[in-house]
Amino acid sequence: MNTTNQATIEQEIKTAPNGRKSSAFWVMIIGIIFVATNLRSPLTSVGPLVGFIRDSMHISNTLAGMITTLPLLAFAFFSPIVPRLGRKFGMEPIVLASLIILTLGIILRSLSGVATLYIGTAVIGLAISVCNVLLPSLIKREFPTKIGLMTGVYSISMNLLGAIASGISVPIAIHLGFGWQGALGIWGFLSFVSILTWLPQMKRRNRNAANIHIKTDDSRVNVWTSAIAWQVSLFMGLQSMLFYVLIAWLPEILKVQGISSDRSGWLLTIMQLALLPFTFIVPVIAGRMSSQRSLVTITSGLLLAGTLGLLYGSSSLIVLWVILFGIGGGFAFSLAMMFFSLRTKNSHQAAELSGMAQSVGYLLAAIGPTLFGYIHDATSSWTIPLLILVGASVLLLICGLGAARDRFIGK
Repeated sequence: MNTTNQATIEQEIKTAPNGRKSSAFWVMIIGIIFVATNLRSPLTSVGPLVGFIRDSMHISNTLAGMITTLPLLAFAFFSPIVPRLGRKFGMEPIVLASLIILTLGIILRSLSGVATLYIGTAVIGLAISVCNVLLPSLIKREFPTKIGLMTGVYSISMNLLGAIASGISVPIAIHLGFGWQGALGIWGFLSFVSILTWLPQMKRRNRNAANIHIKTDDSRVNVWTSAIAWQVSLFMGLQSMLFYVLIAWLPEILKVQGISSDRSGWLLTIMQLALLPFTFIVPVIAGRMSSQRSLVTITSGLLLAGTLGLLYGSSSLIVLWVILFGIGGGFAFSLAMMFFSLRTKNSHQAAELSGMAQSVGYLLAAIGPTLFGYIHDATSSWTIPLLILVGASVLLLICGLGAARDRFIGK
């Protein structure tokens, strides 16, 4: 089937000539929002509870750290497979299956037992990796003229619930008396509700079947041999590493500067809250630009300012450095998500690029915190790790300037 026929089919699918079609698109928007709320909250809820889990399960710090690392490894190794599943079975059914598996994983993780803790965590990582890859592709297919707006909606939904989960985990565990099992298990309710909001999309499966199975020369681009795809992937990887390293080690870095544990925790929350408005604003702006190089430059500048501030700046301005890094992280994440759509011609290519970039990205994210912890132990200082973050911010600029060019993969 040629590109013209594909465009015609996609246009027929997108049009909403009557109220029933229009309401179906609102149902799709609600479904995307609910799915997005599950992509970080089951993970960010773990960090504040790691100490409780370690003491309760009598495991080492290394094993406790694996609770955070396992999902990232699942993202890295499973993401390249997801586009094939989407092509074979359709994206809507695969997303539904992933939500069901996510709910089961959350329940399994919350049971008492070391084995169920790690198996459940791995299952959660596999389930989330599916939605991580397919949601940008779904947005490109369903909202081709509103990619920036919908990417912003998806990003802010994901990051807002992620920040909330970090903040309420300990109060739920201690003040409400649910323990760490209850504080982690409560997110199964959100994933169950998300299943219900996604069920209406199964009615669209037959209507979209032709679109799902369209194969064109453009769809068969090998992203792994595309220079732009590698630039997008490295941009995704570097921003992931920067974010997860700070998520893991910012409180410890701040303690060395004489900041209390309580204040360090709040500063970590402030960093996550600072990025929220920009995960909505930046995709909207980026979607209206043919080249996003100016946004990439701003992104790198913010991350450099925040990192250099942590390294050499005054501790009295620590809130400013944390906010600058948070805003830079919001810019970087939003641009990475937008590149999946802006650098591809159709939803199939977007899924392939998303799978590749998230595989590379989360592999770096999984390695980063462990590597930085090792370097700190070897040097008894955070200076070299922070200098590496400075270098990563410069590399982010270089890769981002390439990824931001007004070109498609395969060209």
